[in-house]
Amino acid sequence: QVQLVESGGGLVQAGGSLRLSCAASGRTFSMYAMGWFRQAPGKEREFVAKIRWTGGTTDYADSVKGRFTISRDNAKSTVYLQMNSLKPEDTAVYYCAVRSVPFGAFGSWGQGTQVTVSS
Repeated sequence: QVQLVESGGGLVQAGGSLRLSCAASGRTFSMYAMGWFRQAPGKEREFVAKIRWTGGTTDYADSVKGRFTISRDNAKSTVYLQMNSLKPEDTAVYYCAVRSVPFGAFGSWGQGTQVTVSS
């Protein structure tokens, strides 16, 4: 089992930046990929970005391409989400999760961190 703890959320004005962190502990050797997701009030949870733990291949939702960057620090078992040019529609609770096998489901969800972007 992997435990995840997100941090770094907050209130920022439109156009600003935030960096989220997700620290993993436990069976981190079993991680194949890590991902960031978000859920806005009244909406379904949606995919934001993911990164393979080995090799660092990344993938992004169209809505964040060119503005968000996902990265990882293998030594710290931590994944980051650098968010630039933030928009009010980026307001949501951001969660990280782990994928243990290729094409497997994401799980071991963290508690989430709130990001609020004011206009």
